[in-house]
Amino acid sequence: MKVAIYQGQGKLAQVHANLEIIRQAAFSAVKQGAELILFPEMFLTGYNIGEAVFDLAEPTDGPAAQKASAIAREANIALLYGYPEKFETHTYNSAILIDQYGSTLASYRKTHLYGNFENRCFQPGDSLMLAKLNGLTIGILICYDVEFPEAVRALTMAGADFIAVPTALMKPYCQIANHVVPARAYENEIYVAYVNRCGVEGRLEYCGLSCIIGPDGSEIIRAGSQEALLIADIDKLKIEEMRKKNPVLGDRRPEVYDKLVKVFSGS
Repeated sequence: MKVAIYQGQGKLAQVHANLEIIRQAAFSAVKQGAELILFPEMFLTGYNIGEAVFDLAEPTDGPAAQKASAIAREANIALLYGYPEKFETHTYNSAILIDQYGSTLASYRKTHLYGNFENRCFQPGDSLMLAKLNGLTIGILICYDVEFPEAVRALTMAGADFIAVPTALMKPYCQIANHVVPARAYENEIYVAYVNRCGVEGRLEYCGLSCIIGPDGSEIIRAGSQEALLIADIDKLKIEEMRKKNPVLGDRRPEVYDKLVKVFSGS
């Protein structure tokens, strides 16, 4: 499967303008053969929006999602983007995956919240999830989630071939994109797509450096610090080949790790 990643700044607190960016990028990606396009964390609204998040949050099936579904159908491409989700009295930092027919396959809520803004404005999600798209099993994490190796390993052991990570990584933490993300791909022998913002929002300057990393830890594509639309092939056979050469997952000793985990958790 050809997967596109869009690295961009978007328009702060301008949902309609950001949907238009999604539309244009989707059609451009299709022309290059992509079947799925990924956008950054909170791309629908902008990330650094403060208390405005409560006014801009929408349900999973809200007006913005309906427009995004129409874009997916019209362009004939699946898409994933970050957005603030409103559910009952709570607001979540979420990412929605919509297939090429306009159907919602998954809406994942960020489980590890980062910093004062997120902990003040969002409720953490309480579950990981997988979705199937065109023969690919996709796990979804958001930004800070990927810094927890347990989350990536759990998705891998549940069958993920590919993990999509919409993110809003800002300076001075660019080492996450350069070192941590490739390590997550290598240690789990899967593909990881890390899709970052670029530019400046208020006091935040984003790193860019979006990438897709292969199951051997190598960079397949890597953006710089500017707007970019990049495309890579995701080949499940590469995963099988890597795991035959280096069967690290099969050589795990969970019964040994479990003893120590129980000691430190008090169980």
